[in-house]
Amino acid sequence: MPLSEANFRKTLERLLTSPLTLREIMRRLKIKGDQRAQARRRIRELAAEGFIVHIRGARYGLPEKMNLVTGVVQGHRDGYGFVIPANPALPDVFIGARNFDEAMHGDRVVCRVESRRADGRAEGRVIRVLDRAHETIAGRFQEARGAGFVTPFESRIVQELFIPPGKTQGAADGQAVVARIMEHPTKQRQARGEIIRVLGDPEDPSVELAIVTARYHLRVEFPPAALAEAEAAAPPAAPGFAGRLDLRGLPLVTIDGESAKDFDDAVHLRRLPGGGWELIVSIADVAHYVAEDSALDAEAFTRGTSVYFPGTVIPMLPFELSNDICSLKPRVDRLTMSAVMTLDGEGEVTDYHIRESVIRTAERMTYTAVAAIVERRDPAMTARYAGLAPMFHDMAELAALLREKRAAAGAIDFDLPEPEVILDVTGRPENIIRAERNDAHRLIEEFMLLANRVVARHLAEKRYPSLHRVHDRPDPLKVEAFREFAASFGYRFASGAALTAKDMQRVLASVSGSPEEKLITHVLLRSMKQARYSAQSDGHFALAFEHYTHFTSPIRRYPDLIVHRALKDLIHKRRRADYWKERLDRIALQCSAAERNADEAERDVIKLRQTQHMATRVGETFDGIISGVTAFGFFVELSDPAVEGLVRLTSLHDDYYIFDERNHKLTGERTGRVFRLGDLAHIRVTRAHVELRQIDFEWLGEPGAPEPRGARPKPVKKAKRSPRAAARDRRQGRKKRR
Repeated sequence: MPLSEANFRKTLERLLTSPLTLREIMRRLKIKGDQRAQARRRIRELAAEGFIVHIRGARYGLPEKMNLVTGVVQGHRDGYGFVIPANPALPDVFIGARNFDEAMHGDRVVCRVESRRADGRAEGRVIRVLDRAHETIAGRFQEARGAGFVTPFESRIVQELFIPPGKTQGAADGQAVVARIMEHPTKQRQARGEIIRVLGDPEDPSVELAIVTARYHLRVEFPPAALAEAEAAAPPAAPGFAGRLDLRGLPLVTIDGESAKDFDDAVHLRRLPGGGWELIVSIADVAHYVAEDSALDAEAFTRGTSVYFPGTVIPMLPFELSNDICSLKPRVDRLTMSAVMTLDGEGEVTDYHIRESVIRTAERMTYTAVAAIVERRDPAMTARYAGLAPMFHDMAELAALLREKRAAAGAIDFDLPEPEVILDVTGRPENIIRAERNDAHRLIEEFMLLANRVVARHLAEKRYPSLHRVHDRPDPLKVEAFREFAASFGYRFASGAALTAKDMQRVLASVSGSPEEKLITHVLLRSMKQARYSAQSDGHFALAFEHYTHFTSPIRRYPDLIVHRALKDLIHKRRRADYWKERLDRIALQCSAAERNADEAERDVIKLRQTQHMATRVGETFDGIISGVTAFGFFVELSDPAVEGLVRLTSLHDDYYIFDERNHKLTGERTGRVFRLGDLAHIRVTRAHVELRQIDFEWLGEPGAPEPRGARPKPVKKAKRSPRAAARDRRQGRKKRR
């Protein structure tokens, strides 16, 4: 059989009805001659991925048939963790602190499921590490008699790294460092390493982002070969326009935030005679400049995505491309890939074509300016863009129709505001606000969703391999928990019927504007799985789309670049289906992992800035809403500033509180007082621990209630202690604990 076929995994899966040796597998596959070496290599690769497992007796078997699960370790600062299975249909496996053995947070492992709780949750033990997530560790150095330890900044890595004498690079006690792991932990010894970079004082503003980039292994500098390729890229010129759809005569516009510099999508809309619209979505033709298997391509694949921090960005592509030649700047020629879509009066796509194109955008618009025209009908802004204003009103009308159609199909739109950090001139957080979403944001969102959907359908109809954006159905246990939770508010579902996206969307619509809106939205969001990239078009549950992909942001997302290459193959009738089938699974895994890592890094920096801001406001009081309930306390989300902090149970002295996980509440054993998700709260800020990203609150009552007697006044700020003194106290504390 041809080994490049996508059914190789399925064939192997059917074959392994019991564990087999490599020779037995080869015999049953009936592979002979030149393909035997390739087959052996592929089988070993699948074992390295964890799709099959190499066990005693030199045999290979299917992990799920042997009570084994392959996946990624997600550690917890308290020592335990979970294995997140590679197969998204399987539930997470709890790993107790004593069962990690050689594994560290982020490692890809094989674990054995050893028991199951009454609620179906699996518990297990890590038995093998397949792939290490960390070659280096960013942490705080603690000197000890010429040697030392590195305590990771990533709290989910619970192992300290021993640094032997002569390997400290002169790091001072308390400094932030990057250490290379020389020996990973085993049952018999702790991890050992050497310092390769001294970052400096962790509280120095110039060091903070260096710590984050090192902690999440983000690549900041581009390799010389990749930079050279970017610098050699020539601006588009007329000889290169041959065969492209020329859209330069149409007033396409970009609509982005005020600070954006990488414009990768432009839109145009016109009404058609007799009703309906022609919508053009043109996307930067990054694939024209980033050749497959080039140095630029290899670097973009490794990065996977651009990473956005307040005030700065770590781009997937060098600025010569992302902010210049590829960016759809106004009134200059740019190469694009365009989806030209015809829609009827009901918003249904009746025809489309996807072409390589050339455009010249008429204007660089901002969300604020477009919203001023379509929402507020601002006379000055309308006059300034008089030639475009009618098109913007048409766009708003079509976007509203598309949004209604998605809602009718059952799309779940959480539309949750994100925190936005306002920096002062020194780069420190001045305020944390909630980023507003206006009609201009929703307009662009609808057009991008439609373009992505049309491209995905096009690829599916042509049966051409590509990457897809999929969102799996929620875990049945979590869905059932949501059903019971919603029922407590009077929302009933048909008994025994599986909850659909439409059911969930109907609940969200019914609670819109009600006191329990945030509560139910939060619980529903927690029941959802994370979207991912896949070589299979398995649909998008939350969007209620049968086919979906990412096509609209190739400047900042590698999956979009892959989709563009697949489209170009179809346009130019290149037959490379086998080429893509061999690569797409690996690309999907890498891109999904890079996206998750970037999201974590971005959230970490937001939390850093939030904690820094609240450190200047210790002692102040605020109103908020309970946003999370745990066995150790409850979280309160403030409306202004947009931060979240923890009220610890140990700070509630009036009663013992019982945690009800199913109903997301804490109940006083004696008083009956209830703290429940969605309740209003009046709090005081008591502490902000910047390094741990922790903000502690004291509960004062409900908003408007008088503060309790003896309420503490605003504390006097203590003198700042040196990192050396803090590190010394930590060492002494560690010795006592030992």
